[in-house]
Amino acid sequence: MKSDSDPCFAHLLVNGQPVDPDTRRDVSRFRRAERERLLQARRALSASALAAQSDCVANALTDLVVAREGLTIAAYWPIRGELDLRPWMTAAYENGAQIALPVVIEKNAPVAFHLWQPGSPMKRGIWNIPVPETGVAVSADVVIAPLLGLDAAGFRLGNGGGYYDRTLAALPGMPQVIGVGHDFCCMETIFPMPWDIPMQQSVLGDGKVIDHAH
Repeated sequence: MKSDSDPCFAHLLVNGQPVDPDTRRDVSRFRRAERERLLQARRALSASALAAQSDCVANALTDLVVAREGLTIAAYWPIRGELDLRPWMTAAYENGAQIALPVVIEKNAPVAFHLWQPGSPMKRGIWNIPVPETGVAVSADVVIAPLLGLDAAGFRLGNGGGYYDRTLAALPGMPQVIGVGHDFCCMETIFPMPWDIPMQQSVLGDGKVIDHAH
């Protein structure tokens, strides 16, 4: 016999967070379309335009992050037209900072940050992303996160894997989190979900620095 008060399972737990499945589906569709739009814009950039935007972001980061001994910066290896900050990473290393790169140890789990330095031997990690051949894990004081999209509240649209959100949520203390993206990455909202973690600051390809107050 069917009860008039059947339990409602419309809200599911995702990463420990209650989410309506219809909302999750709609947001996923929206984000997928936005990713494709932004990837097309990225693909349309010339090599010289990409280099110019990378330089603008690097110059702003030099003022924003004081590289020094005792500071560990988690940056990234550029793929798919992301801003190339490797010269800035080299300069930060030469000024005494430790540089680390994100490494996927297990799919759908937080990443580890492994030490990198200029000339480090590299190998292909998951999805063929270059990672340091020698895996020395460290904790990051500063995390530089590549942005595909950035909304007005500082929430990041990435490649869709959720790795940065999982990683930041799992850390015992929140590092300084800086998003970096092209000058066309801004959008009104990504329709943030309960597990999304906003950037504290962002730097865009035109050199603009945005402080996100939360």
